[in-house]
Amino acid sequence: MPGCHFSPVQGLTGESWRIDGEGISMLARQQTAEKGALGVSRKREARLLRRCGTGLGPQVLAQSNHWIIVEWLTGKRVTNEGFDALNQCGELAAMAAGLHRRPLSGYRLNLQRQFVSYWQQLDKRRLTPAWLRCQQHFLRITPPTPLQLAPLHMDIHPGNLITSAAGLRLIDWEYAADGDVALDIAALFRSNDWASVQQQRFLQHYVQHGYPDEARLHAQVQCWLPWVDYLMLMWFEARWQQSGDAEFLHWGGVLRQRFC
Repeated sequence: MPGCHFSPVQGLTGESWRIDGEGISMLARQQTAEKGALGVSRKREARLLRRCGTGLGPQVLAQSNHWIIVEWLTGKRVTNEGFDALNQCGELAAMAAGLHRRPLSGYRLNLQRQFVSYWQQLDKRRLTPAWLRCQQHFLRITPPTPLQLAPLHMDIHPGNLITSAAGLRLIDWEYAADGDVALDIAALFRSNDWASVQQQRFLQHYVQHGYPDEARLHAQVQCWLPWVDYLMLMWFEARWQQSGDAEFLHWGGVLRQRFC
């Protein structure tokens, strides 16, 4: 693209590049072997954005076998304080419920298949008998029966939210797929380390726009929390294997003590 400037996004591993030129601002997202090993599919991401993300996520501008190019959403990244305020006023829950009312993408999330994939990537020197028993447990049991199937984002946190003139927008759909609404909420609770009062406030707002039975929704979220915790542990361990960055082991340390 003549006259365009390319810059890596957030100084990460080069899988995403911002493209700026006269009158244009885009984001190019690459499909790499490392991303694929983590369960990322740019093809699935593009499908979710086209089918479920209109007006909420970035528009897909172009797609190939190994790349998708989406619009660069202008606005301000939500801060931790702003995130809490969005939860307090109910706007965050309304946004999540709005996503959950959209059409299914056709890509069903399979956590057990992801656990198998992550297991193959682990440092075998770190495995313990307790960890093996835990892995076998999650592969043997049946996941919770969904309360309501919907498109899930699975990575809602302040860094993935932008306030713009068009309203609240959600970026980074690389882990999005179809699944139980309570799973998306459980992932939101855990990834943001919310206390029970914050969780309760979210659910009180959510049932006004989405699944209406608060008691049943709360119980279902509790059922999904161990699955989310184990998914986070496996992701941290796989990312450490890929990157060699000990921060991933630090972030997963409490979960490792619990499961392994």
